[in-house]
Amino acid sequence: MGVSQGNSAVTAGRASEACGAVAPGRATACTVREVLDRVGGKWSIGILVAASQGPVRFTELERRVEGISRRMLTLTLRNLERDGLLHRKVHPTVPPKVEYTATPIALELHESLVALTHWAERHRSAIADARATYDRAHGGDLPPVPER
Repeated sequence: MGVSQGNSAVTAGRASEACGAVAPGRATACTVREVLDRVGGKWSIGILVAASQGPVRFTELERRVEGISRRMLTLTLRNLERDGLLHRKVHPTVPPKVEYTATPIALELHESLVALTHWAERHRSAIADARATYDRAHGGDLPPVPER
C-alpha cells in the first residue's frame, strides 16, 4: 500500500511548531491539522489499516507496508501510539513479542481509510494519464513539486 503524502513525523512537527505561537481561536484549527497530518501521513494509512484487522507484529507491518524503512516504521508506530491510535502490547517472552492493535478511535477511522485507499487504487491510472497529458501540454519541464 504505497500512498504518498509526505513524512508525517516531520509534517506534524512543523504543525506543532506553528501551533505554539497562534491566537487562542486558532488552536482548534492547528489541532485538526496535526491530526490530519498524522493519519494522512505517507506510512500511517497502511499501518492503521493493517492494525485494524487485529494484532499485528512489527515484522508483519514491515512486510505489509511497502517501502517503509525500519526506522520510519518505528517512528510512525511510536507517534500513532502517542496519539492514541495504536496500542502496543509487549508479551513477556524471550525474545519479547510485541503486537500493535488499533484502538477504538482508530477503528472508527478505519472505514474512511479503506475508502480512501480504494479510491486511490481505482484512480491511479487516470491520475497518471492526466499527469502525462499535462506534462506534454506544458513542455514536461516543470520542476517536481516538493513534498510537504
